[in-house]
Amino acid sequence: MLMCLAEALLRVPDAETQDRLIRDKLAGRDWERHLGHSSSAFVNASTYALMLSGHVIGPQDTGRWDPEGIWRRLVVRLGEPVIRQAVAAAVRLLGRHFVLGRTIEEALRESRPLEREGYRFSYDMLGEAAVTRSDAKRYLERYRDAVRAIMKSSPRAPSLFERPGISVKLTALHPRFEDAKRHTALPELLPSLTRLAGEARAANLTLTVDAEESERLDLMLDVFEALGEEEPLQGWDGLGIAVQSYQKRALPLIAWLVDLAHRQNRMIPVRLVKGAYWDSEIKRGQEQGLADYPVFTRKVSTDASYLACARALLASPHAIYPQFATHNAHTLSAVEAFAGKNRRFEYQRLHGMGEALYELYGEAVRPSRVGAGTRIYAPVGSHEDLLAYLVRRLLENGANTSFVNRLANDEAPVDEMIADPVARLAAAEPKRNPRIAKPEAIFPGRRNSSGLALNDRNEASRLIAAMRWTLGSQEHVALPIIDGEARERPVTSVLDPSDRRRKIGETGEATDDDVADALG
Repeated sequence: MLMCLAEALLRVPDAETQDRLIRDKLAGRDWERHLGHSSSAFVNASTYALMLSGHVIGPQDTGRWDPEGIWRRLVVRLGEPVIRQAVAAAVRLLGRHFVLGRTIEEALRESRPLEREGYRFSYDMLGEAAVTRSDAKRYLERYRDAVRAIMKSSPRAPSLFERPGISVKLTALHPRFEDAKRHTALPELLPSLTRLAGEARAANLTLTVDAEESERLDLMLDVFEALGEEEPLQGWDGLGIAVQSYQKRALPLIAWLVDLAHRQNRMIPVRLVKGAYWDSEIKRGQEQGLADYPVFTRKVSTDASYLACARALLASPHAIYPQFATHNAHTLSAVEAFAGKNRRFEYQRLHGMGEALYELYGEAVRPSRVGAGTRIYAPVGSHEDLLAYLVRRLLENGANTSFVNRLANDEAPVDEMIADPVARLAAAEPKRNPRIAKPEAIFPGRRNSSGLALNDRNEASRLIAAMRWTLGSQEHVALPIIDGEARERPVTSVLDPSDRRRKIGETGEATDDDVADALG
């Protein structure tokens, strides 16, 4: 509730409307029911604050004479500005927990104690979904400033993969990064991205193309392949990519990356994650009326997919440098078992999460000086750019199936938490989540309308081929038809509204006599 409210308040320009929004979201809620049900002092404090706010902010009076209602309105006028400030303070508190610094300089200062303990860092300049070219230009300059700042502050390490890195989101660097705009987005984005990656290479830093929604995957791979073929980046082992195991295409994608590494004669760092957009992927599939979802509907399927992808990454040591991003103790242990004596990989964790797991892992491996390194994925940015990232973190780790969530629950059965996901998936019936119907069946009593996945190249190609055949198979002429017969009229050309150079047919306009005959 706090995060939804905070995100909305950022988009409301005036205090009066903000106060009305606060009243609408907080009044009349049964906050007492949630109080004391969490081991987190922060959660209980937030609930208590919302409970008080819900009592203070009552529904508006209907206009009748009511001294109590007048008093309540006075309290509203006094209380809502305070609550507005409290919501902002709550977001800043969460931000300090999940974000390393507001600027790259601040983040670099904060990272030094952990670097002395042996941690590596990948800095992520918060910001995504640029909507204008000026947004994209601003984000690009922020990335370039970060590369320069990291280069100045970080001493050279013997290995590229022991150096810091930077993560970039392609949606931050182009305002229309979508498959429908591929023919303009790719040539416009590639030069600036090549310069940025070239600067990272010169600074001996790795650059990772971060994950996006599944509908952008094909375009993201087009950019990644083209980037590796640019002359300043050829043969560079520092250009990496993130793969999300909750996508059904994750395992074939790894096979494609192995092939790409051989074709481009380089090693590709691959950050393997569970996935950060599950809720929106499900909703988008329902909204678009797709045949099925691009992601798994069971958490255990995602966990099993992660293990399969981990095996595939470790099976190609000359093509792939695996980076296993996880806060799950079972997953970490499984990777250790798969890897055996192979230490040419690393673990990754998010800043603000997984500290205890990796401290325990570090203590276990430090005495013998073995074990893979650990890199901290460190977001950097201000309040305005924080919320999209923060909401994803809260959705991931607030879910009942999350390992982080269940670890904090003293009543969660340990045997269930460390159970083999492959065995659990084999025993699950049905294999898909019965509570998540296919997009066509989400409405009771009727089918959802079917949509077209235009980001699917195969489906889009079939549609375009059918349209081209229809346009080219005959001359299209539209004339007024009266009593089933077309009437010859002077015709004018009709042009394609998306490309005014192309004629798609001719039309003859109806006359007043045609209208009178039709009505008669």
